[in-house]
Amino acid sequence: MKATIALVGRPNVGKSTLFNQLTRTRDALVADQPGLTRDRIYGEASFEDQTCIVIDTGGLTDEKEGIDALISDQSMKAAKEADVIVFIVDGRNGLNVEDQAIANQLRKMEKPVILVVNKTEGMNRAMAISEFYALGLGEPLPVSAAHGQGCGDLTEAILEYLPEKFTGEEATETGDEEGIAVAILGRPNVGKSTLINRIVGEERVIAYDKPGTTRDSVNVPFERNGKKYTLIDTAGVRRRARVKETIEKFSVIKTIRSIEEANVVVLVIDAQETVTDQDLSLLGMVLGSGRALVIAINKWDGLDPEQRDWIKRELERKLRFIDYAKIHFISALHGTGVGNLFSSINKAWNSANIQVGTSKLNRILEQVVADHPPPMVRGRRIKLRFVHMAGQNPPRFVIHGNQVKSIPASYRRYLENAFRKTLKLVGTPLRIEFRQGMNPFEEQKKKRSNRNKSRQKKK
Repeated sequence: MKATIALVGRPNVGKSTLFNQLTRTRDALVADQPGLTRDRIYGEASFEDQTCIVIDTGGLTDEKEGIDALISDQSMKAAKEADVIVFIVDGRNGLNVEDQAIANQLRKMEKPVILVVNKTEGMNRAMAISEFYALGLGEPLPVSAAHGQGCGDLTEAILEYLPEKFTGEEATETGDEEGIAVAILGRPNVGKSTLINRIVGEERVIAYDKPGTTRDSVNVPFERNGKKYTLIDTAGVRRRARVKETIEKFSVIKTIRSIEEANVVVLVIDAQETVTDQDLSLLGMVLGSGRALVIAINKWDGLDPEQRDWIKRELERKLRFIDYAKIHFISALHGTGVGNLFSSINKAWNSANIQVGTSKLNRILEQVVADHPPPMVRGRRIKLRFVHMAGQNPPRFVIHGNQVKSIPASYRRYLENAFRKTLKLVGTPLRIEFRQGMNPFEEQKKKRSNRNKSRQKKK
């Protein structure tokens, strides 16, 4: 089991910057703006001979209601599950009442607390940390997370506080596979965070009745029926014309990156708004990435039978081009139909990573061509000679033949559908590429053509 280190403190003291410094990543969004981090962000940091889990948290405040209260609750949950707490304060702003209140809360947990005074670059460090002794949490460590100064001393302090059960070779050998990466995608306020909380059975990410609550992509490890998954809660993606803030632009970029890193994408659509243009735009992003797809129509429980029938007709009309994706009608809030998602996720994952032998593929191609031969081009029949597999996730097949550049789009779709049906592929796109066969007389043909041209010039 790996040790867990939680980074806590007031808003805008540099927790996310220090998280990126310790994990040597850019997983946490960083900006000079308080309240940017809202959910718990997990990452791995290597300290000498072992790997630890580092948790970035939102800023702790004294708010009792609203989203700030939910952020503080998430931060305290991270502190409670941690083995070591790193309490970060701002060396430039000095000690204040909020720092003292947080220190009192952390002291009650009876866990090792390392006091870090951040943003001390260019300052007299002894003067910068002097007033923070009053917190009664031991000797403060001056660091500059933005410049990496003092992070070595922080690492040494963390290693001193780690319990013995996490030290040595045992800790380095406990890494678990992340399992199937499932990205939860959708427009703002369609219920993505609520769905993840329903799946894992706890308030793991903040769900709030306000668009734009989730700003960062949050990875949530999860196990179901002995199978491991990593759920990725993504920020809602609005229409490009409405994205004006720099923070939201970075959130969209991280969402797009999450799609690329996922094995399966669950697109969440609001049943009360049916399929919007932005939903179709998100579908285009998923198709372009080649990821396997499952569609979840959320907020289904609040509709009457007539509305449900109308929505199903609209889905059939607008989503006809992705008929291979399984559609589920769910209620993330009440849990209706949520469990059925995993059957389709597993099938989509298995289909995306299918392995098919060349001999079987060629038998399929022979039967498909016999049932419906390719069209004639300039009086000659297009010939498809053989096929082989060239990749997975999504499955990619390469068909060799002659005049393949002239194959019409309708026949390409016929081949895709035929291979999909025969191989029983569900929830994954299929890529078929065509390669022109070599003509052994091509060089002689070129030489004759060149000779004819030279003779015409002499005449």
